Amino acid sequence: MRYIDDSVVMKRMTKRITFNKVWKTLFFLATAFALVTLAILLYRIITQGVDYLNIDFLTNFASRFADKAGIKAALIGSLWLMAVVAPVSIILGVGTAIYLEEYAKKNKINDFIRMNISNLAGVPSIVFGLLGLTIFVRMLGLGKSVLAAGFTMSLLILPVIIVAAQEAIRAVPNEQREASYGMGATKWQTILRVVLPAAIPGILTGSILALSRAIGETAPLVVLGIPVILQFLPNSLLSQFTALPMQIYDWAKRPQEAFQYVAAAGILVLMTMLLLMNSLAIFIRNKFQKRY
Repeated sequence: MRYIDDSVVMKRMTKRITFNKVWKTLFFLATAFALVTLAILLYRIITQGVDYLNIDFLTNFASRFADKAGIKAALIGSLWLMAVVAPVSIILGVGTAIYLEEYAKKNKINDFIRMNISNLAGVPSIVFGLLGLTIFVRMLGLGKSVLAAGFTMSLLILPVIIVAAQEAIRAVPNEQREASYGMGATKWQTILRVVLPAAIPGILTGSILALSRAIGETAPLVVLGIPVILQFLPNSLLSQFTALPMQIYDWAKRPQEAFQYVAAAGILVLMTMLLLMNSLAIFIRNKFQKRY
């Protein structure tokens, strides 16, 4: 007695193989389209902006003449901005993740909080800009300062860091926690000496990628009214400043063609900073993965 009809099986296999080839081709075309588009953008930016990349471009302030325009104020301003965003967002984000994963009880309220944090990661950046304008600029009177922009950018990337840290902490096997408790360690000692070291690669990778997003965002800075041209550097957290995205935005919208090339040079500087930060994230992840 035959339970399997070979002809039916072959017919279904042929259909499945054809279906697999179709989807494989579609995925390949999607990947190729993205890579070709990226290559064209990189080619245009590099060919337009590489001639403007020199020491004068990095050390000059902004100017109404394209050949004298520099990026010094925007570059230093972006570093000041990151000096606020990094500690605020990482300390608050990792602390929140530790509480939600290690201390908070599993109930509907905490599940609701976790779900809303995940949803906040997808909120458009301009909404955070409006929130920062209302709270930090108008209510707290911080003005268009480094501190107001830093707090606003911290709000923007905080949900991303919390979610990344939660996933990293959740991935630590419970056996490691139970072994620590079995040795007589307290909950905090277990978190500090067992959970966090094992979760560091995921936490730092997510945090640095989130910081990379913060340094390239423009919309919240536009809403806050951060100036695009400054002839001085910030000397405190309450000083006015400008940032790379704002400077590039100003150059790109000018009608003079020469400023389009200057904007391309600014994009190259910003991309270099992003690549360095992403490379640092990969280095840290690989280093700590080998250790733990």
